[in-house]
Amino acid sequence: MEKSKIISGCKVVIIGGSAGSLNALMQILPEISKLNGFAIVIVLHRKSTDDQTLEELLALKASIAVKPVEDKVVLKPGFIYVAPSNYHLLFEKNETLSLDTSEKVNYSRPSIDVSFESAAEVYGQTLVGILLSGSNSDGTNGLKAIKASGGTIVVQDPDFADMSFMPNNAIQNTTPDFVLNNSELLELIISINN
Repeated sequence: MEKSKIISGCKVVIIGGSAGSLNALMQILPEISKLNGFAIVIVLHRKSTDDQTLEELLALKASIAVKPVEDKVVLKPGFIYVAPSNYHLLFEKNETLSLDTSEKVNYSRPSIDVSFESAAEVYGQTLVGILLSGSNSDGTNGLKAIKASGGTIVVQDPDFADMSFMPNNAIQNTTPDFVLNNSELLELIISINN
């Protein structure tokens, strides 16, 4: 994990996941005591309801404050943001988040690809994209966009993912900077901007 020290100047760590990814987040987020000059944005596939259970669970378990995402909320370092149900999460040039109800992508809204691609356009080389467990191909095209914009791409080791299809697909179709198990993912996040 010594290579993780090369990640500096990061403004946003965006984490995408689907089935099984919550388990990884529950192992990682409670162990992070602070974010050194960057925000974490989490985009998980979830049911299309107004249910806030995911946000409440993450707020309860994480050591860092979880800010609710509403349309045009300003993205600030030091906080965790969670894409709400039934909206695509987009990044604006003025460092705000916006919500979009256009059609589903990869059967999902929020779509990981949509958010990753939007973040890549705004944050470029100051972006780290992490793809976790899941059972479809969402996230792979988004990782390609992050890589093309100069950002860092990270994939959960499929051997440690509850559902290995999504990380395997990303590994086969991109060139990840890191393929990491959960403890290594934690180590990488803690090392960013240190």
